[in-house]
Amino acid sequence: MIFRFIFWLIFKLKGWAIEGEIPPETDRCVLVAIPHTSNWDIIFASAAFYIMKVPMKFTIKKEWFRFPFNLIIGPLGGIAIDRSPKKPGEKRKSMVEAMAHLFEERDSLAVMVTPEGTRKRTDALKTGLWHVAKEAGVPICIGYLDYKKKRAGVGMVIWPKDVDEDMKAIAKFGQTVTPKYPENFGCEKLLE
Repeated sequence: MIFRFIFWLIFKLKGWAIEGEIPPETDRCVLVAIPHTSNWDIIFASAAFYIMKVPMKFTIKKEWFRFPFNLIIGPLGGIAIDRSPKKPGEKRKSMVEAMAHLFEERDSLAVMVTPEGTRKRTDALKTGLWHVAKEAGVPICIGYLDYKKKRAGVGMVIWPKDVDEDMKAIAKFGQTVTPKYPENFGCEKLLE
């Protein structure tokens, strides 16, 4: 809780604000944080979702939950992902299966993902988030940070129907806000 307070304080001191209405779907969704070009994104996004009362969590390999990292990662909203088979000889779960399974265990969950998968420039978005939402039967909520306006919010909600069209809509939305490092946000190929 102390980390969230610190993030909230940084958010406010830096002049950031929340804009728009928070859709009710954010209570149970795959929460896209776009664009992702800086390490600052996690701080401002975490603060924004905390202020919006979105039950934001993020996934991380279970190995990161060992002492002393567990003292930081857990309070920040980390959920350990265990992809190991339950029985010897069973197939290992994919990351999509492991993340979709999290929704079976919880009534309220917004798993935050960055669709680029990197802070560096990329021409594509990772489709795993779409498959997680489809398999879990939850919407994709598009959270954003606009560094030019210093505004954060949830811009649109997509119920997964067609992976290509839905990913194109996410990329198109990402181009409507200004990232911290605009030169690191691409995805033009998706919009061709």
